[in-house]
Amino acid sequence: SSVENGRPPDPADWAVIDVVNYFRTAGFEEQASAFQEQEIDGKSLLLMTRNDVLTGLSLKLGPALKIYEYHVKPLQTQHLKNSS
Repeated sequence: SSVENGRPPDPADWAVIDVVNYFRTAGFEEQASAFQEQEIDGKSLLLMTRNDVLTGLSLKLGPALKIYEYHVKPLQTQHLKNSS
């Protein structure tokens, strides 16, 4: 399977470090470590609800909202499209 930026293209195949690097690359350096602490891998990321992101990661509300709306949700939508 091909690899973009060192990560498998399908988030379901991402390891915890891939998730962390994804958010670092997206500009969430500080928040990325929360994904590591909570051991969020790609499969977990795809299962996360808005509430999980806002409350489960102990992030500040502003960054948490952006992470969910602009990253988690689009990744989930993209994954569903690709796997259907």
